[in-house]
Amino acid sequence: MDDSERYRADTPGLSLREAIRAARIEAAERSGVIVELRDASLARLSMLNEMLDPIFAEVPLEHADLFDRGLMPGETPRLFVDMVAHVALGRDRRTFRLLQDTRAGRRVLAESANPHDMVDAVTRYVARRLIAREQAMVATLSPAENEPIPHPLPHHPAPEPPAPPAPRGRMGVLLLGVILGVAATLAAVFFYGLPIDPR
Repeated sequence: MDDSERYRADTPGLSLREAIRAARIEAAERSGVIVELRDASLARLSMLNEMLDPIFAEVPLEHADLFDRGLMPGETPRLFVDMVAHVALGRDRRTFRLLQDTRAGRRVLAESANPHDMVDAVTRYVARRLIAREQAMVATLSPAENEPIPHPLPHHPAPEPPAPPAPRGRMGVLLLGVILGVAATLAAVFFYGLPIDPR
């Protein structure tokens, strides 16, 4: 018998119940750290969100639907600026990153640990989006919409067209229905006969 077998025979070993309890404690400690990191990320993004309030208050009402700002908690908290751009924190949980989803993939538009620099980057992004939308709206106008509107000519109402004549044949259809009803009644009397009164 070697030393390892003698050691196992002398000591009872770790039971499964104890191993499960130890694993639960490790998982709780690990999840506690994750929750603390997530809460710290949410706090930093919430601070940035408040700093952006004056910027979004200046967005013209006709373009307000372009931006959908909101703080989304989750495994990776994010501060959405619109449908395609959001701010998230880097791995160090201190660096703000302005990210944009494009057809070619996700692009980093700006990155800084200073929240004021990130406010400036988001402000520039919002300005670019507003200009792009204005240019798109101008480009979609037809040439006729860009020309001045002529003064309308006086309106002379057109004479009303005569009422269409009443459709013919309505009376004939009604008469045909009455004739068919009478014929059906006579046929029923002929085939089944009239009831005979025993009086």
